[in-house]
Amino acid sequence: MAWIALLAAGALEVGWAFYMKQSNGFTRLGPSVITVVTMIASFLLLAYAMRTLPLGTAYTVWTGIGAVGAFGLGIVLLGEPADALRVAAGLLIVCGLVLMKLSSPA
Repeated sequence: MAWIALLAAGALEVGWAFYMKQSNGFTRLGPSVITVVTMIASFLLLAYAMRTLPLGTAYTVWTGIGAVGAFGLGIVLLGEPADALRVAAGLLIVCGLVLMKLSSPA
């Protein structure tokens, strides 16, 4: 259950990062509210996952999902560049996340 909560927390982190960008520095109400709500939910799920998972694993996976997810949304929805070096960097992060999962005792 901790891993499911952690994956959901990571997905919500992607959401709040995206909507923070859409909030234009918290000057737009709708995206600002979504940012705060998803941020709180993400932290709560991360805290739940940390009851069972080691700190290093949980935090690394959470931030990694957020980083790779935000990177992907930036490319797909915001037209950010997807050159080979940036994609390779994203893939290396994913590889690190897989290794964290495989090495986790929980």
